[in-house]
Amino acid sequence: MQITRSVAWAAAIGSATLAHATAAIAQPRQGWTPTVEGLAVYQGSADLEDGGDFSASRAFLRAGGIYSYGDGSFVGLLASFGQFSYDFGLPGNQPWDDIRDIRLSVPLRFTLDNGAAVIVSPQLRWDYETGASASDGFTYGAFAGISWAVNSNLRIGPAFGVFSEVGTNDLEVFPALLVDWTFAERWRLSTGRALGATQGPGVTLEYKASESVSVGLAVRSERVRFQLNDNGLAPGGVGEDSSIPVVLSVEYAPNPGVSLSAFAGAEFDGELRLDNAAGQEVSRQGYDTAPIVGVAFRLRF
Repeated sequence: MQITRSVAWAAAIGSATLAHATAAIAQPRQGWTPTVEGLAVYQGSADLEDGGDFSASRAFLRAGGIYSYGDGSFVGLLASFGQFSYDFGLPGNQPWDDIRDIRLSVPLRFTLDNGAAVIVSPQLRWDYETGASASDGFTYGAFAGISWAVNSNLRIGPAFGVFSEVGTNDLEVFPALLVDWTFAERWRLSTGRALGATQGPGVTLEYKASESVSVGLAVRSERVRFQLNDNGLAPGGVGEDSSIPVVLSVEYAPNPGVSLSAFAGAEFDGELRLDNAAGQEVSRQGYDTAPIVGVAFRLRF
């Protein structure tokens, strides 16, 4: 079995399950906290280096709950459904169409005697084009990390993720860094906060403008692989979309149970890859910087 590696400069996993689980630490009461979250993103037209262009949209919905033991420890169950819709402008050059993204995760956190916090988030995932077999797009993996409170404003520690990949026996293994740092009044630097994010590292700089309004700048490394159906340019093959989105967001949270946000930015260093059913690369082409806009919500009960 081969292992591929990608190194993060200062980041945590792109998995949204970890982000939600980390947020649950702030829930001091014992018992279940049900939650529903949603996301909608539109990517504007981007030119492909081999000719033509494409645009895309994305919708994501997650529901579940976190059970808190009242001492900072918790266990959760989260299920989500998402869809990526691609529109390629050049007729006859449609490598794929609608991609489904289904996830099931069980995040948990516990503390050690020395005060360190351990977080583990195993995940099952299905990424496949409409019309393909969901089982062919099945992957699995886990993210784990440990962090210590250096002081009242900084918690930091190492982490790593191990995930299988669609269409290959490779494992994606990447180190990461868990950071939650309030480095100045109203300013915070943190990792791992992104609903519906694909595998890859990310970091967010946040400014607390008021008790209910926050402004943030987020940078991520995104990559998703998915099983293709028996139509298109590579029947039964695998598609891949990777990029580095940078977005500026505004979040309104009138109370701990409700959050609404809007964001805008761009995707940089974008690339589309297409492999055939035998695992051989058919094409790989970059795409120009693409504008993105979106909205998100979170409800906790």
